[in-house]
Amino acid sequence: MSKTFHTCFSLLLAWLIVPPAAYSQESGELLAASPPAAAASPVEIEPEQSGSELKEKRSLFKYGRSGLQIGEKDKGRFSAKVNIRSQLRFSSPFRSAPRKESQFGGEGERDFRFQRARFKVEGHAFTPWIDYKFEHDLVNNQILDARMTIGKWESLQFQFGQWKVDYSRERIDSSGKQQFADRSIVNRAFTLDRQKGATVLGRLMKGTVGDSRYYVGVFAGNGRGFRTPAGAEELDHSDGSPLVTARYQWNFLGRDVGHSQSDLEYNDKPAAALSFGTARNRSRYTRFSSSGGGQLDGFALGRPGQYALRQFMEEATMKYRGLSLQHELHWKRVEDTATTKMTYMRGGYVQAGYFFHHVLPQIPKQLEVGTRYAMVDPNRTRGNDLQKELAFVANWFFYGHGNKLTFDTSRFSLGQLEGSDLKDTQVRLQWDVSF
Repeated sequence: MSKTFHTCFSLLLAWLIVPPAAYSQESGELLAASPPAAAASPVEIEPEQSGSELKEKRSLFKYGRSGLQIGEKDKGRFSAKVNIRSQLRFSSPFRSAPRKESQFGGEGERDFRFQRARFKVEGHAFTPWIDYKFEHDLVNNQILDARMTIGKWESLQFQFGQWKVDYSRERIDSSGKQQFADRSIVNRAFTLDRQKGATVLGRLMKGTVGDSRYYVGVFAGNGRGFRTPAGAEELDHSDGSPLVTARYQWNFLGRDVGHSQSDLEYNDKPAAALSFGTARNRSRYTRFSSSGGGQLDGFALGRPGQYALRQFMEEATMKYRGLSLQHELHWKRVEDTATTKMTYMRGGYVQAGYFFHHVLPQIPKQLEVGTRYAMVDPNRTRGNDLQKELAFVANWFFYGHGNKLTFDTSRFSLGQLEGSDLKDTQVRLQWDVSF
């Protein structure tokens, strides 16, 4: 009886779960990694196999570079990749980039903290073409991502839930796969961040000169979560006006550029993209962050639907033989419908990084250096208020983006109506590790 039960259970398990392939770790080397081992074919269990061999073939769990893998990615009826990511950061003399006169030249904070700590689960459910992702912020105890993607066809997919709107590359790139310790000063003013809604997306003409990706989304337009802001009586989703977004990415060399900064893969062939995006929204907010809706400097919390936003974006990126380049240009208009006042904003950045080991073998291959210049004009009709950032970075990759040490320094400046610009310098040291 027990032998019959064991045989039936083995057959049922083999039907539900495809035996895992030989594990191939994501390359942490800075040179091109060897091709991953071929996936293991389903093997019939033979009586003479040892108990350890049977356990390995039937195991549902594997641990590798990107965390704990349950099931096999893109095979079977279910898989999950579970990991925890943390960023331990020291900043001096201030934690955040200064934007106001009062924030320059003040007493040093010398801040040391867990800047981020995240618990993440992602994989597929029911069928390999239904993906899910869940991400929880352990520092602030809040749900960041909770979304599902139906992707039976590469050219036409559907995504719904809460996640970072597919708008600008700098914000879409994970904070764990950045070149600098944090994003530029442009991000705070122009990001759409996380929203609740749905998107139609896809990839067209893959591998050709017309290779491209598109995203068209409709969202609640009030940022992450549902909450009642301080000083407001209504929930923040009560304005009844959706956020509508569109993004088009042209991979004009026929190769996609993933959302990961630094050319860790050492692309032998150049991969590049040119993208454009637009968005419109009406809510009580003028900006967004991972905390939800908020306000730009000089704006008070509005009534539902008080602020009408219009945004446009252009960006370009390239990776080739250890070199990575990216830039963005942003335009934003904020209309206060209560007073009819218009505020016009603009901003942009240019960023580059390189592994000099590829031209000077004496330099360790784990070392990358980079630079960034960014500017934000918070009100184009008002002069001498330009915000600027000039930054330099050195990264040491112990294990790809999964374990790296980042040191960067930034010089910030703020234009003044009278006198010279205000200036201040920040240094940061950050250890980013995922397991």
